Parts: sequence; C-alpha cells; structure tokens
Amino acid sequence: MAVPKRKVSKARRNTRNSANFNATMPTLVECPSCHELKLPHKVCKKCGSYNGKKVVEDKKEKKAE
Repeated sequence: MAVPKRKVSKARRNTRNSANFNATMPTLVECPSCHELKLPHKVCKKCGSYNGKKVVEDKKEKKAE
C-alpha cells in the first residue's frame, strides 16, 4: 500500500486542488417578457415564463381569483 513519505504542505495541496476550482460568473440572458436577467434554459423567477410562454402562475394572481 502506498504511503506518503513526507507531509504535503498546505501550499502544494491547495495548488493541486485549485486546478479544479472555477470562479467564473454564470452566463445570464435577458428574459424576453420582463427583461430581467436569468439563467439560460431556465424559467424566469420574476414572471414565470419560459420560451415566451407563461409556465408558472404567480401566487398573488391565484389568491385574487
């Protein structure tokens, strides 16, 4: 069984682990109906529309009925 000969320093360990870390901003697109920024291919959190169609109903509209 392989056993390390010496302790791996924090700097060496962190350098190795940082290769898998990605610190980029997520891509945002504008919602065509409310013009709010949202993640692509996701339902808009503000208006509930996806691909130009209303998919999710607002709770406020439901209570008014």
